[in-house]
Amino acid sequence: MRMTLDSICQVGFGVSLGSLSPEFSDIPFAKAFDTVNEIITIRFFNAFWPIERALNIGKEKILKKEVGVLNSFTANIIHQRRLELQGNNRSKVDLLSRFMSYNENEPDTFTDKELQDAILNFVIAGRDTSAITLSWFIFCICVNPHVADMVFEETKDVFGLQDSMQGYTFEEVAKRMSYETLSTMHYLHAALTETLRLYPAVPRDGKVAAGEDTLPDRVKQGDRVSYVPYSMGRMEFLWGKDALTYNPDRWLKDGVFQPESPFKFSAFQAGLRICLGRDSAYLQMKMTAALLLYFFRFCIVPQHVVRYRVMLVMPMANGLFVNVSRR
Repeated sequence: MRMTLDSICQVGFGVSLGSLSPEFSDIPFAKAFDTVNEIITIRFFNAFWPIERALNIGKEKILKKEVGVLNSFTANIIHQRRLELQGNNRSKVDLLSRFMSYNENEPDTFTDKELQDAILNFVIAGRDTSAITLSWFIFCICVNPHVADMVFEETKDVFGLQDSMQGYTFEEVAKRMSYETLSTMHYLHAALTETLRLYPAVPRDGKVAAGEDTLPDRVKQGDRVSYVPYSMGRMEFLWGKDALTYNPDRWLKDGVFQPESPFKFSAFQAGLRICLGRDSAYLQMKMTAALLLYFFRFCIVPQHVVRYRVMLVMPMANGLFVNVSRR
């Protein structure tokens, strides 16, 4: 979703990529970002990638070129921001500006390379995951339209709205949103969580042991431990016979959302490594989903094939083509 990409870059870099322009043109940074993501994933299945990298051929040649696009983009932004700070232009409140301002008080705290890595990590964490989850959520409510109707009714009740025919604008509905009101939308929270159970934004993950441990088997320093949220969310012994069924009600008791152990529902990781942006991600997704489902109905375009793309995250290979109509 281009809206998410643009908003993340505004918060992280303090720049707009123009991804929402009427031309809807390709964005070099976004294209390079996705290409790098995909090729890095392919390394897991290609035993010859070190040879390709050494010879600068095949996918590794493309990877080198696209990483250069990312580095050039972020280096230019850092250079421009440094000039702005030297000129006492401190109107920017993005993450990069905060890091660089801290550098002024504590010289050499962050090198340019560390600044680039920090901002790109922020984009990785915030851009793909939220956008991908919202895409799969729209897919799920297209297949299960009664869920969209339930979210619509909950939005009306929580925000004190009438039918959408009453002529509310987006702005009027958005003004009724707050952290408190969104936190009471238990059904929408359950619907988004059920989407993440079946279609986790990060379908597989792994850690490298920093030291010897027991988990409960012995793990040596340097061992890689992997887990697969995509598979875990579909296991009957964890979720019951209807594990493959999209059912938000499994998360509700008397209409109130009931969280599961993060070691069972691992879309946001667990323990000390649990996602710091989890609550923020839910908040953004609930705001977007509530607005969209209050005003519109969605239906998948006939014959459109929906399947995932093999990457570090789990986007849709062909995008999601839908017909949109007013409620």
